Amino acid sequence: MPQAQVIDGKAAAEKLRATLGSIVKRLKKDHSLIPGLAVVMVGDDPASRIYTKNKVKQTVAAGMHSLQRNFPADTPEEALAKEICSLNKDRSVHGILVQLPLPQHMNTNRILDLILPEKDVDGFHPVNVGRLGSGLSGLVPCTPQGCLLLLKEVKADLTGLHAVIVGRSNIVGKPLAQLLLAENCSITIVHSKTRNPQRLCLQADILISAVGQPEMIRSSWIKPGSIVIDVGINRIITKDGTKQIVGDVAFEDAAQVASAITPVPGGVGPMTIACLLRNCIKTACEQQGVSLPHEIG
Repeated sequence: MPQAQVIDGKAAAEKLRATLGSIVKRLKKDHSLIPGLAVVMVGDDPASRIYTKNKVKQTVAAGMHSLQRNFPADTPEEALAKEICSLNKDRSVHGILVQLPLPQHMNTNRILDLILPEKDVDGFHPVNVGRLGSGLSGLVPCTPQGCLLLLKEVKADLTGLHAVIVGRSNIVGKPLAQLLLAENCSITIVHSKTRNPQRLCLQADILISAVGQPEMIRSSWIKPGSIVIDVGINRIITKDGTKQIVGDVAFEDAAQVASAITPVPGGVGPMTIACLLRNCIKTACEQQGVSLPHEIG
């Protein structure tokens, strides 16, 4: 049985969504402001369809305005670009999210760059990336933000801790490094070209993996007493032929060594959508000149 504290992402996300729901009610009552989120999807990728459905469902449950735009996979890039520009001008839409991946004939960077930085609730626009790297206020990618909030569930002050991040993606690894630097951590990023990654991981007070390699991180990679955050979501087929979702971390093994660990599923995943709603409320307030509620300010 696991010895580590299991960091319950479902409970943390439920708590955050309840807080956000209360904020939305206040915004409606005091400012006649209903935060609006537009979710744009191209094609019919099964995983994307599930993610999109969950985002829309939770947006509505929080009392926010939800707008969904679905396009066939063969939609011309210019048609999608036109829709993004239209949503940029729509004052009832405060956040725009384009579900990735896009079809291969589309230039993903170009489409994401078309979203106004102030409506970029994914935090992927170069302006928001630059603001994060410069230590300025901006919209932060949702998964790294969720990771930080879960870390704070375990340890409020991260000052001086050594965080090792496995993975250098623009979506998780790099922005998470910036967030943890702002928390006064020392940062090491391990990636596919790193020599002896196990040695570096063993130095971590905080170990975060986001590489998409099923159960790559085992107890032999983890310093006793460290906090482990598993961002990986990997679909595997077990020896008996059943389908299973596992993380980058071998949970049962790692839990014998770590002081706290997130499960997969039920860890970082639920927090990602909750942080998306948080970003949308934040940008709605900023666009309408309303002071940010202290809970998310």
